Amino acid sequence: MGAPKRPRWSSLQYWPRKRAEKLIPSVNWKPIKVDGKHEGLLGYILYKATMATALVKDETPNSMTKGKKIAIPVTILEAPNMKVFSVRFYKHGKVMKEVVVSNDKELKRQLKVPKQLKTLDAEAPKEFEDIRVIVYSIPSQAELKKTPDLIELAVSAKDKLAYIKSLVGKEITIKDFKYDLVDVRGSTKGKGLVSAIKRHGLTLKAHKSEKGVRRPGSLAPWHPARVTFRTPMAGQLGMFSRVHYNQKVLTSNTIAEKDINKGTGFKHYGKINSAYLIVEGSVQGPSKRQILITPSFRPTRYQAKKKYEFQEILQ
Repeated sequence: MGAPKRPRWSSLQYWPRKRAEKLIPSVNWKPIKVDGKHEGLLGYILYKATMATALVKDETPNSMTKGKKIAIPVTILEAPNMKVFSVRFYKHGKVMKEVVVSNDKELKRQLKVPKQLKTLDAEAPKEFEDIRVIVYSIPSQAELKKTPDLIELAVSAKDKLAYIKSLVGKEITIKDFKYDLVDVRGSTKGKGLVSAIKRHGLTLKAHKSEKGVRRPGSLAPWHPARVTFRTPMAGQLGMFSRVHYNQKVLTSNTIAEKDINKGTGFKHYGKINSAYLIVEGSVQGPSKRQILITPSFRPTRYQAKKKYEFQEILQ
């Protein structure tokens, strides 16, 4: 039996083991339901900077360290601003119309944009069931790259169309995303073609074994005369779409208001130039990897009751 901290190696929970089609995975927005207190987009694109150790003051009720300062592992994510590219109108679960509302020059690196834009008031259909938006990041603010990343996001508002109209042509900041527990979606670090030993956790065979030590003992029985997909074989490892549930948000701010950069910047990343978000624990992927955060769709009481007051990043 595997350790309780992860599924056992070679688990069929993750199958097929192949590269992710895109770096930012799509989201099923139906189960994500938030209360009416928060109005805004249900997602935000960030970029992983580094892991660090943060000093926080524990204000969790009934905690053994309540009122004391503790050090916890955190991940720092840079959060440049976003803008709305297009608005999608849904009916019967399908896109009935899409209205492009932005033709910035940054988008020309990623897709074709119209020279002249049409107004949302004139193009919006009279009958629709749901509205979602295609947003794009502005990574040039973080000095990471020039090509933006695009993703479809759901909207939480009483009047969704009126709220989206207020966003068109404006930059969306991380301060507009106000949730304490988030689900982190992204792709893991790619490791390429590896053997069955590393990919599935097989035990090395005896040193006098026939036909290799770093391979399974038997691929399949005589009948059925084929190798089943359950047989551990060499293949792709990493670059998989994964979701981390219920990660606690410690703080979010801009570098102009509170600078958390080291003197020379963070390893393999450099300095954070725009805004940032700090979450408790680790986040999948290497440095500079695109990350999408969404509100937690199944929050746990253990994570929800945590209350940390962020102090500083330990250098």
